[in-house]
Amino acid sequence: MTIKLIVADPHEVTRKGLASLLADEDVTIVAQAVTGAEAISKTRRHKPDVLLMEVRLPGVDGLDALEKIRDSLPKTQVIIMSTEASPTYLARAVALGAAAFLHKNEPAEVFVAAIKAAARGEPAPADSAMGKMKAELDQRLDPETDDVPLTKREYQVLRHLAHGLSNREIAKSLKISIETVKEYVQNLLWKMKMKGRTEAAVWALKRGLI
Repeated sequence: MTIKLIVADPHEVTRKGLASLLADEDVTIVAQAVTGAEAISKTRRHKPDVLLMEVRLPGVDGLDALEKIRDSLPKTQVIIMSTEASPTYLARAVALGAAAFLHKNEPAEVFVAAIKAAARGEPAPADSAMGKMKAELDQRLDPETDDVPLTKREYQVLRHLAHGLSNREIAKSLKISIETVKEYVQNLLWKMKMKGRTEAAVWALKRGLI
């Protein structure tokens, strides 16, 4: 079965390169988008199997577009691509339901394989950047050497927070309410005697939680 694909990237050379790369594959590019708003509207119109989208798009960025698309079209798999190996981008992509996260320097065969795997509904490989980040965010074990009395769930929330995720994104990742996330954040800050999220994030980084 031919895979219906939309490519969203602000650079024409990238879009043309991907079209050339996929010319001999069982993939049909049904539309292209330059901005985040276009990516959302064209995805809703064409309902592709996969959307391949740059994280940095004019207007609505790729991660905000990802959230809107996953909310309205859960069957469309979204692959985020970027020239930056940003842990925050990667963590947000995991939390918001991306199928994969690819660096633009990846070999052509990696892109092809990721598109086909996403279309089949397969998760990112465990040894990929996406798979490793998901495993990290799923961890609920607390470090044995820490004397701060956080619960395992609070450590998990702290790990998300330290990657720069918002309360809404943490809620989506952990499948809990935003109000519950707020309670966890307030509790862990109080237990750690810290004034804000940045201080807590630095603490987590120094202890190797991320």
